[in-house]
Amino acid sequence: MYTTALVNELEITALKHPEHEAETVREIELKIKASLGEKGVLVSSPEDIEGFSLRGYGVSENKKLTLTFYEALFLVSKNILQVDDEKTGKEVSFQNLLRRFQLVDEDAWVKYLIYRDLRSRGYVAREGFGLGIDFRVYERGEYGKETARYLISGIQEGKPVSVEELARTLKYAQSLKKKLVLAVINRRGEVVYYSLSQLTLK
Repeated sequence: MYTTALVNELEITALKHPEHEAETVREIELKIKASLGEKGVLVSSPEDIEGFSLRGYGVSENKKLTLTFYEALFLVSKNILQVDDEKTGKEVSFQNLLRRFQLVDEDAWVKYLIYRDLRSRGYVAREGFGLGIDFRVYERGEYGKETARYLISGIQEGKPVSVEELARTLKYAQSLKKKLVLAVINRRGEVVYYSLSQLTLK
C-alpha cells in the first residue's frame, strides 16, 4: 500500500508576504507587563487586555487575559511584553519562557516558528481545534468580522506523519468548509505552506 497526496504549493495570496508587513511593531518605552504562573502567562491591566483582545491575542476571563505560550514568546521577541515570574518577581527571558513551555509541549518550538511567521505576514492566528489543527488563520482585516478561512497543521521536515491522522485532519477541515494548509518547517527553520485538497490510499 502506498499513499498519494494531492498537495499543491500554496498559491493563496492570503499567506504570501505583502510588500510591507501589515503589522508593524513600533518602539515602546514601557513594555506591557504579564506574569508567569501555574495557569500560564496572564495580563491584568484592563487597558492592555482590551488592546490585545482587539488584535487577536489571548483569551479574556475573570478580568485577566491568558496568552498562549507562542503568543507570549512572539510578543516578548518583539519587545512588546515583559513576563515576570509570579513567585520571584524576576523577569523571565525568552529562552527560559521557551524552556518552560517545551516541558508541556514537545512541539513548542515548531508551533512558535509557524505562529511567528503567520503574524509577520500580517495575519491573526488563533489556537486550533485539536485533531491535528494547530491554528485558525483569518484573512487580513477579517478578525472579529468573519470566521477563520484557513486551518493550519504544522509538520516538521523529516518527521514521520501518520497517513491516517492526516486523512482525519483533512476530513475534519472539509466538514467545517475550511481550507487545510500544511505548514512545513524545513531544516533551516523556514516555513513553507502547502494546500492539501485530497488524500488517496492505493
